[in-house]
Amino acid sequence: MKYLPFSIALAAVPGIAFAQTQPDTASQANIVVTGAGLPLPPGSPAYGSVMIDRDRLINGASGRIENILGDVAGFQQFRRSDSRSANPSAQGATLRALGGNASSRTLVLLDGVPMADPFFGYIPFSALVPDRLSVVRVTRGGGVGAFGAGAVAGTIELASATRDQLPSFAASAFYGSKDATELAAALTPDLGGGYVSLSGRWDRGDGFMTTPRDQRVAATVPAAYDGWSGDLRAVAPLSATSELQFRATVFHDDRTLRFRGADSMSEGQDASIRYIARGAWQVDALAYIQARNFSNIVISSNAPYRQSLDQRNTPSTGIGGKIELRPPVGPDHVLRIGTDTRFATGDMYEDAYDAGDPANPITARRHAGGDQITTGFFAEDDWTIGSLILTGGVRADYWRISGGFYRQVGANGVVTVNDDFDNRSDWQFSGRAGALFRVSEKLAVRAAGYTGFRLPTLNELYRPFTVFPVRTEANAALTPEKLKGVEAGVDFTPLPGLTLAATAFYNRLDDAIANVTDPANPNLRQRRNVDAVIAKGVELTASGHIGDFLLSTSYAYSRSKVRAPGRGFDGLRPAQSPRHAASATLAWQPAQGPALSTTLRYVSKQYEDDLQTDVLPHALTVDAVASLPLGHGITLVARGENLFDEEVVTRNAGGSMDLGTPRTLWIGFKFAG
Repeated sequence: MKYLPFSIALAAVPGIAFAQTQPDTASQANIVVTGAGLPLPPGSPAYGSVMIDRDRLINGASGRIENILGDVAGFQQFRRSDSRSANPSAQGATLRALGGNASSRTLVLLDGVPMADPFFGYIPFSALVPDRLSVVRVTRGGGVGAFGAGAVAGTIELASATRDQLPSFAASAFYGSKDATELAAALTPDLGGGYVSLSGRWDRGDGFMTTPRDQRVAATVPAAYDGWSGDLRAVAPLSATSELQFRATVFHDDRTLRFRGADSMSEGQDASIRYIARGAWQVDALAYIQARNFSNIVISSNAPYRQSLDQRNTPSTGIGGKIELRPPVGPDHVLRIGTDTRFATGDMYEDAYDAGDPANPITARRHAGGDQITTGFFAEDDWTIGSLILTGGVRADYWRISGGFYRQVGANGVVTVNDDFDNRSDWQFSGRAGALFRVSEKLAVRAAGYTGFRLPTLNELYRPFTVFPVRTEANAALTPEKLKGVEAGVDFTPLPGLTLAATAFYNRLDDAIANVTDPANPNLRQRRNVDAVIAKGVELTASGHIGDFLLSTSYAYSRSKVRAPGRGFDGLRPAQSPRHAASATLAWQPAQGPALSTTLRYVSKQYEDDLQTDVLPHALTVDAVASLPLGHGITLVARGENLFDEEVVTRNAGGSMDLGTPRTLWIGFKFAG
C-alpha cells in the first residue's frame, strides 16, 4: 500500500484521551508534564552545536523556518528560494557545502521524527511553523544516534514549544506586498494533568515575478502561492516521571513558478506517538507514519509555451520508529542504547506531452517506484571525568532497496520501456567520538571525528525530472554516500552573556550523488556517484545578550571540491556550493515596550552546474522586524524582507534565470492571552 488514510493515524488519539485518566489524583501535584524529550547528553557540546531559541524563531521577517535556519552560516537548500517560490522537490537541506542536492544530506527531526519526504527526501518547510517550536539545535557533521543514517552533513533537531511557552490562545494576522496574507491561530487548553494544542496557519500571495524583466514572455506569471497546515499535539502524564506525546499534522501547498500553468502541489498527513520516561531507566520510544504526495506540471520555455510534462501523482508512505534506553550506569556516565527503523515506499506517475504540436497530445505515460528500508542499532556513551567529557558511539545499519521498476507506455498503448531493477541490501557501520575539555570557566576546547552514510532516495533512483530545457535522468544503480570527517574547535566566554566559538573541519563524502552533465549535450544530466566531495573550512559564531541588546553572528568558509579523475568537473567546486556565507542579527528587546531587530545575510557566488558554466552571483540582504505592544495582549508588528531590494539569482540555466524574494513588507497584529 503506497498511501495510507489519515484515519489510521488518528486511531492513536483515544489512547491519549484514556491516558488522561490514569494518574492517581492524589499525586497530581507531583506530576509535571513538559512535552519535551529527554535532556541532551553532556557530551553534545563536543560536536559544536548551534542553538536557535524561541525568541528568534517567532521574530523572523518572513515567518518561515528555512529563512531562520539561515542564521546558521553554511545552511543551504538546493536553491536560494524559500517555500513560497521554490519547487517543493528542490527543498533539501545541506550543511558545510557538501554539494547541491535536492535531497537532504542533513537529517531534520521534529520531536525525534524524521521529516524528509519518503520519496523525494526534501523537507516540507511550509508545514514547520516557527510559532509551534521551542528551540532548534543544528549540529554540523556526521550523526550516530537515533535515525543517524542519512546525517552525512549534520542534524537539525526541532523541538515543539512546551506548555509554559504556549498561551491558552494565540492568533496573528498579517498583510504584505503582492496582496499576501498570513493568518494563524492556536488554542492550548489544559486537559486533566496534561494539555492539548491545536494550531493552524494559512498563507497566500499573488507572488512576485521570478523571471527577470528582459526574459519575460506572454506566458510569464508571478510565483503565486497558497498553503495551509494544521497541527494537533496532545501530552498526557502516565506517572510522575513518564508521559505520552501525540502529534498529527496535515498540510497542503500550491505554487506556480515561472509560466502560467506551471503548477506544483505538495501535501502530507503525518502522525506520531512518543513515550518519554525520566526515571532511573530513561526511555524515549516513538512510532510514526507519513502519507505524502506531490505533483508538478512542466511548461515548455519555447513559444507557444505548452505543457510538456505532467508529473501528476507521486504518492509515498513512510513508517518508522525507535526505542532508546538510558540505563542507570553511575553519575559519571550517560549511556544510550537503542534501535530504529525507517521504511519508505512510493510511486511516480507522469505523462509526457508534445509541446510542439498545437493539439498538445500525450506521447508517453510513465510509472516508476520502489521500496527501501533501513534498520539500525546504536550505542553511545558520555563519560565525565572532572573537566573532561569523552563521548563515543557506534551504529550498525542494515539497508535494503527493493521492488524498483520503470515502465513507459507510448500514446498507442504499446509498452516501450519495462525495466525491473535488482534488489540490493547490505550492512553499513558508522561511528563517532568526541572530547570536550573545560580549561576554565571561560574557555573550552573540543575535537570530534565521525563517519556516516546516506541511501539514495527513491526519487534519485527512479524519477527523472525536467527544469526546461534541462532534463536530469534517474539512476537505479546509485550506491550509498559515505562520510568521513574530523573537526576541532574552541568555545570562549570572555564576558557573562557573550560566547564566541570557532570550528575547523575536514569532511570527505565518498560516492557523492551529483547531477552530472553529459559532455555531448549540456541540456542532459544524470544522477551519478562521483568519487568524492571534499569540504574543509572554518565556522565562526558569536552570540551575546548584554542588557536589552541581543547579538547573533555566524560565518562559514567552505573550500569544497569534487574529486572525479578523468571528468571535466574534477577539482571544481560542487554545484550550488558557496565558498562564503555569513549572517548577523542585532536585536533590541527590552522586557517591556517596543522591540526592533535587523538581520543581515550574505552568500558568495556559486554555480548552477557541475561544470561551473552558469554563475549565481553573490547576494547581500537585510531584513528587519519591529513590534509595539498595544496592551491587552495585542502587539503591532511590522516586518520587512530584503529591504534594499537586492537581486538574488536562484537559477541560471544558460542565461535563463529565476530570482528570489524582492523587497517584501508586512504589517499585522499578534495576540496572546
